[in-house]
Amino acid sequence: MKLRGSALMLGSGLSNQVGAAVAALAFPVLGPVGVVAVRQWTAAAVLVTAGRPRIRAFTAGQWRPVLGLAAVFAVMNLSLYTAIARIGLGLAVTLEFLGPLTIALLGSRRRADLACAVAVGAAVVVLTRPRPSTDYLGIGLALLAAVCWGCYILLNRTVGERLPGAQGSAAAAAVSGLLYLPVGVVVLWQHPPSAGVLGCALAAGVLSSAVPFLADLLALRSVPARFFGIFMSVNPVLAALVGLVVLGQHLDVPAWLAIAVVVCVNVVASAPGRAST
Repeated sequence: MKLRGSALMLGSGLSNQVGAAVAALAFPVLGPVGVVAVRQWTAAAVLVTAGRPRIRAFTAGQWRPVLGLAAVFAVMNLSLYTAIARIGLGLAVTLEFLGPLTIALLGSRRRADLACAVAVGAAVVVLTRPRPSTDYLGIGLALLAAVCWGCYILLNRTVGERLPGAQGSAAAAAVSGLLYLPVGVVVLWQHPPSAGVLGCALAAGVLSSAVPFLADLLALRSVPARFFGIFMSVNPVLAALVGLVVLGQHLDVPAWLAIAVVVCVNVVASAPGRAST
């Protein structure tokens, strides 16, 4: 069962990063905004079908975290995709990964986690080391995506407590899709995509939303939640590899080492024994 769960988690991570790379192929025509709009619509269709939210029965106390989650969905995906367009897939995803990693570190009182925080800080400096060509806006957008991912974790926990099953996530995805409806229609109208470009945007929605959602749901039935969290640390590595193979985005040796540090720190931060020392 654990082997099956590991395979599902690896497939989920690979699907997510391949989806982001495929999305980048549509950026020249639709731009990140257009691609994110199509992705949000696809995610909404999949999650609403799977979650079947009874929206009319939601109370005000249930709607508040759902609307917050919808806003996080909208900002997180747009900031990440815009960052990918500016600084590349590997760097953008690694910086975004600082969001859940920060949540993990803040939730611990171990002295070792202070060293972990210092190591992550050093890794980020290496990844974003200032040069005349440094894209500070792209880095800032990736860090905004990190903040959103951290908020997503906290809000998703609240939504899960107030709504059963996937109803909260489905409703949030639907609201987020509606938010992108006006701008998405304008972008598609002004920049009519070819079948190939539209296919890339739709594939991004399926690969980065539908497949990971279903794979993660099945994986969590086979492996402990903590192991699932640790395995998530493979995403920055997968992003760098997919960026290299699919998009031809090369990272230098210091960047690879910095990514390795971020991954290792996440494993330490998510490991058992997080009691106060």
